[in-house]
Amino acid sequence: MPDRRRIVLAGALGAMPFAGVAWQVLHHLEGLRRLGHRVFYLEDTGRWPYDPGAESLCADARPAVGYLARLMREHDFGDAWAYRDAANGGRLHGVSERRLTDELAGADILLNLSGATLLRDEHVRVPIRVYLETDPVLPQIEVASGRSFTIDLLAAHTHHYTYGTNFGAPDCGVPIERFTYRPTLPPVILDWWESSRPHTGGRGNGVFTTVANWQQRDKDVTFEGRCLRWSKDTEFLRILGLPGTTSVPLELALAYDADDPAISRMRSAGWRVRSAGPLSKDPETYREYIRGSAGELSVAKEQNVALRSGWFSDRTATYLASGRPAVIQDTGFGRALPTGQGLFAFSSQVQASAALELIDADYEQQCQAALEIAREHLRAEHVLGALIAGL
Repeated sequence: MPDRRRIVLAGALGAMPFAGVAWQVLHHLEGLRRLGHRVFYLEDTGRWPYDPGAESLCADARPAVGYLARLMREHDFGDAWAYRDAANGGRLHGVSERRLTDELAGADILLNLSGATLLRDEHVRVPIRVYLETDPVLPQIEVASGRSFTIDLLAAHTHHYTYGTNFGAPDCGVPIERFTYRPTLPPVILDWWESSRPHTGGRGNGVFTTVANWQQRDKDVTFEGRCLRWSKDTEFLRILGLPGTTSVPLELALAYDADDPAISRMRSAGWRVRSAGPLSKDPETYREYIRGSAGELSVAKEQNVALRSGWFSDRTATYLASGRPAVIQDTGFGRALPTGQGLFAFSSQVQASAALELIDADYEQQCQAALEIAREHLRAEHVLGALIAGL
């Protein structure tokens, strides 16, 4: 097969019009294009469109289509995308039905990002179909428990990649059955995240931040008699007292319920808490928030922590690409990425505090180390080049 391949990237930008998802999709599209491939974006998830203004599903696809069209235009994919409106009989936006048929018929690879698309006949005709999993653990548990929907979804693909970089390791408790998973990492376009903020060193360099959903219970799962949560609230509460142990200010930009008493507990313990809404609705505002931070302090979902999946966040990848150090709850990602300089994995509040103080003591060096990790391990051309070479 020639080096220059025709790739259809299937995603869910219109169904989930949030900044983190937007950058995830755009990093894949641009990375593949920079490798010389011909890339087309397809959204055909069967989900109703989401109106970011009303913050709800709706029968009117115009807000979602307008959002998608703007992103594609701004990043020079103006005529290389299609959105199928599930709320209105499958009406197609972006290109004609004939053009989409031709794109799928001529495609060498279909890349199903986050497994968001349930493949149909026209998708399955693409010879190489990649399931690219960005949220591991729950699908593996569902497969192990015999859930036919998940088994069929994965079986429709010829290759399976995952952000679960610790799969198969002795300390990984994720059940691996039926399918062979290859590890990969979140790709990032380095020049999109270059920051003009000086690395001045010493104290007073600003706030360590993160952007997250506080509580999501719809994907909690019971495995081997234990309820494993998909939310981050329980993991943040494990380090509730962290602000009292460090001189580094800590801020959480959260999607949360203002009446949740746990938020009051976080604030009383010294955490700064703000709404993630304004950041999540605009990719540029989101990017500036990350580039304007001193670094990232964040936790992972309990599922990834407890079973040590090796999951690593594409949000954290953007902090590192911005030259911002990151202190992240340990999921076993040290198997794929170097830790101890620029990137720190913690399993306790004491470890998180020590990492923050170490960064603050030599901030400039830690910023450089963070950027080097992004350059060597997360650069989109490197990550995606290895993925495509493995097909």
